[in-house]
Amino acid sequence: MTLAFLGLGSNMGNGPKNLLKAWHRLKLIKKIRPGRLSSPYITKPVNTRPREGTCDSTLSKRWFTNAVATVETDLSPLELLYEMRKTETEQGRDRKKSRDRILDLDLLYYDDLVMSESGLILPHPEIENRIFVLDPLEELAPDFMHPVLLMTTAEMRRQLTDPNQIVKKSTWQNKGSFYKTT
Repeated sequence: MTLAFLGLGSNMGNGPKNLLKAWHRLKLIKKIRPGRLSSPYITKPVNTRPREGTCDSTLSKRWFTNAVATVETDLSPLELLYEMRKTETEQGRDRKKSRDRILDLDLLYYDDLVMSESGLILPHPEIENRIFVLDPLEELAPDFMHPVLLMTTAEMRRQLTDPNQIVKKSTWQNKGSFYKTT
């Protein structure tokens, strides 16, 4: 089985609930063995250019809930990505409609595979520039080595000091409320 790291994000509706629903759905897929799920992180939207064929470039004003998960899988990278996209669609994601999203699932790493095909680049581009990916990734795998940059997650996180990227660690459940910021 191959170790894969997945990025989960949501900035519409109840973000933590959306992420947990997606996580539970992914755990039901044959050939996927769930690993760990990081804490949720509340993050300020980052102004990134949308990929070709997706929504317009208007920056969202809604904050995100982000997390990272690990899975072991016998699916190929493209098969895994297909299941992730299917999960997004089932939860109401329309990739061409808006930068705001009920669910955003990204394949961050597929072991140490490096590839670039139509619709899939591994490792996921810009990992080293995104605190909202590095913070939850560091929680799960601080020593995981980026196969292109040859840096660990912890090393990449230490180098990234962008004051415009705001991240607050949260918890999944707290006395009836769905999450709280710590």
